[in-house]
Order: sequence, then C-alpha cells, then structure tokens
Amino acid sequence: MVISYGSITRSEPDTLCRLRELAAAGSLATAASGDGAERTVLAGAAYELVWPIVFARVTRRFERKRGHAVCASGLTKLADECLDRFHDDVEAVVDDLLTHARRPIRHLEAWVTARLGAATVNAHRRRRGERGALQRPRLPGWLADGLGRDRWLMALAVDMLVWVGVSGTAGDQLWPVESWAQARGACTGDWQGSDPATVQREIESVLAAMRARPAWYRSFVERPIGAKRPPVVTMAVDPYGEPVLPLVPGDPDARVESELRHLAGDAVRVIVARLGRGEPAETVVVEVLHTIFGGAFTGTLDQMPHSMADPLGGIVGGLTDRSRVDRIVTEILAIVDEGDDGGALSM
Repeated sequence: MVISYGSITRSEPDTLCRLRELAAAGSLATAASGDGAERTVLAGAAYELVWPIVFARVTRRFERKRGHAVCASGLTKLADECLDRFHDDVEAVVDDLLTHARRPIRHLEAWVTARLGAATVNAHRRRRGERGALQRPRLPGWLADGLGRDRWLMALAVDMLVWVGVSGTAGDQLWPVESWAQARGACTGDWQGSDPATVQREIESVLAAMRARPAWYRSFVERPIGAKRPPVVTMAVDPYGEPVLPLVPGDPDARVESELRHLAGDAVRVIVARLGRGEPAETVVVEVLHTIFGGAFTGTLDQMPHSMADPLGGIVGGLTDRSRVDRIVTEILAIVDEGDDGGALSM
C-alpha cells in the first residue's frame, strides 16, 4: 500500500474515533481481521494515526544516521528511496496494530510507539526473506577464514550481505562504494587509501571468497541481487548543463560527412538564388558560407569524436584567407554551372 505525499491527508474524525473505540474495547484486531471494506477503512485511519509517529521516532533518526540531513528535516523532503523506506515502515506498523491490538488499549499512540522497533524490524526481516537474503546477516566461519580474519574485509562482507537484501540501489552502481570508502577509512584509519576504487577491488576479493561455497553464494548473494531494482542511469550533461546525446553504433565520421553534405546542398541552393538576382559572386559566397556553416551546429556536428578537432573549421576559417576565398568562390561557381546539388563541394 504505497501512498504518495498527496494521499497523506486527515482521516474523517468518525473513522479515527472508531479506531480508538475498537482499540479501547480490545476488539480492533477482530474487526480488522477480514479483507472487506471494514479493514480498508480501519487501515486508512491507522495510517493517519501512525505515520507522524513513525517519521518522528524511526525515519528521522535513521536518516540522520545515514547523513541525510535534508530527508530528516521533513516528510516532503524525503528522497525517493528514503520515502520508500518510510512507507515500508508505516505499513509494517499499521499491519502490526491491526493484527495485535487484541486487548484494551487506553493510550493508542503510546502503545504504537512501544511496538515500533519490533514491528519495523520484523517486517524488514520478512522482506529480506522474500528476496532470498539472510534475515539476520552473520559472517560464517569459513568465510571469515577465507578473508584471513581481516577486520575490515569481514565488516565489508557483512555490509554486502545486508545490502543485497534491501530494495534500494546505489545510483548507477551495484554497490554503495562511496559510503563504504568512508567506512573503510573509519575502520582502518587509512583515509588516504580508502577510495572507491580500492573498495571496489576489495568487494571483488570478498565475492571471490564467497564463491568458495557456490550453493551458499547463489542462495544468499546472487539470488537477492537479481531481485533488486536495476540501477537508474542519469542523463549525462556537458559542462554547460546540456544533455549529451549517446553515441550511436557506427562510424561517427560518416554521420558528420552526411550532415556536411546536407548543409552544402542548402548553401548551393541559396547561392544560386542570389546569383540569379545579380548579386556579386564573392559577397554571396562569403555571406552564405558564414551563415550556414558558421552558426548552424546541429546534433551531429557538435558531438565528439571526429577525425578532426573542428569539422567546420576548414570552411569558416578559410574565409579569412584571400587566396582561399578566391579558390572557394571559383569551385562553387563551377559547381553551380554543373548543376550539382552541393555533393561535390570540397573546402
């Protein structure tokens, strides 16, 4: 039951009052035991009751421990993955309330608060079990031996066993190497050598040790990793914040050549039209080439790699040299006389 920000609204007073009345009478669990409309109404009222408690007592505390100061500042500031964890915890507490409220409860908020730890931890373990991960990750003796009883590598192995059982991802990476690099520095005292690249190599070493027991590795590492959501890759941008288009398989120079031919065809057609109106050839050629090749950078021409640093530099740059201007004008006039569409234009 994932509920967005907009869905967290005040319940009707009578539904919340009924929830309290049933809890006070010790009959809340019985009333909510079915799957009909009654449970749906009670679940909504319970959600309204417990979510502020969960955020204040569970979510805010753990977000601060994770270093997520913004997420800890308020419900609407939670990042997507943190919001998912919050909803998981709220649903766990709602389910616990509707399942175990079998005795009279005078102070409902206090009762819920007292059960927060058990409700959220048990639900977390159930979710780990559903993904195939160890519910209580512990380091087997054989794995500790395989890691040479190294304190950091053993801690890293436990972190990896915990990580495979959670739904979150590390951005576009499989493992949260950035945060583990910080943990490595704190554990070993080697802050200078605790970088993501080092941690990545150590992860591979731990995985190699885990594969010494293939069945165990498939059950508690490979299978839960496969159940995780695939990492989402953000769009790459250039230094100016503009999206960088992905490279298409094939020869990039062929795409550049094709676009240059297209621009050359446009240039020839404009030149022919202006010459037909009696304008001076040199003036027309220089102005048209400056206009078409000097400012029209499209999605292909401004993307690397090219065989030359600037595919248009030989055209626009040549207009600053008198002898080259004369040669360019002569070649273009010959192309116009032959009726070519620009495909033979060579600068």
